[in-house]
Amino acid sequence: MMGRTHAATGVLTGLLVGRLIGMETLPELGPFAATVAGYALVPDLDHPSASATRILGPITGLLSRALRASSAWLYERTKGPKDEPDGEHRHLTHTFVFAAVLGGICALSTVYGGPWAVVGWLAFGVLLAVDRLGKLGLLGFGLGAATWLPATMSSPLPVGDALLGALDQSSGWLGLAVGVGCATHCLGDALTESGCPFLWPLLRLRGETWYEIRPPRWLRFHTGTAVEQWLVFPMVAIGSAVAVPGVLPHVISMVTVAAQASELR
Repeated sequence: MMGRTHAATGVLTGLLVGRLIGMETLPELGPFAATVAGYALVPDLDHPSASATRILGPITGLLSRALRASSAWLYERTKGPKDEPDGEHRHLTHTFVFAAVLGGICALSTVYGGPWAVVGWLAFGVLLAVDRLGKLGLLGFGLGAATWLPATMSSPLPVGDALLGALDQSSGWLGLAVGVGCATHCLGDALTESGCPFLWPLLRLRGETWYEIRPPRWLRFHTGTAVEQWLVFPMVAIGSAVAVPGVLPHVISMVTVAAQASELR
């Protein structure tokens, strides 16, 4: 499984999507990107040994069993003549339907559950992301928190009210972050040899109801191989660093200076 790569692609996607919806500063983008990164691991709850399954012990273990059973039940009743015999892993949780439904559940729960629901969704996402990204992720999210807290504390409101206000503001994008994270995972899996039935139930081809979308053969890779570890993950990590607000202009400036220096030699 490519848990670390999924989390890293979640960071990159979160930074890019956050900019698209109007987030311009690190205090705004940090929590959003961290949440997308965490929920980019959630679709693998349908596997008994995934990090998302093990993260909270029996709680996520029980959730994993329920999702596997639900996926197998639905798959058995909807599969086509050319589909695989088993439908637990990389099926129900690896569709845009699951991403949309989980994002919707998150949005509704934060509306009716208040700040504690927001804290729960945020904490679970960050916990998952840090578990896969390790010290690097902890450092990155720590820096994000170091910019988010002063921005929140500078509010003219009392500290408690300022924190509640920040959490209430987060509820506006939390459902989107959860859905985007799940979709990011699925699109990442679609690049592998196994593919991903992300467009179920809309796409049915060649006798397959759960048709796995995938790129041309020369663009696919196997999970856990050197291609993923030494090419895909580093490229995503570099892209994430460049996508941080303020980094790209510095990179362009450094490249320009280096190019000018080489011309003077």
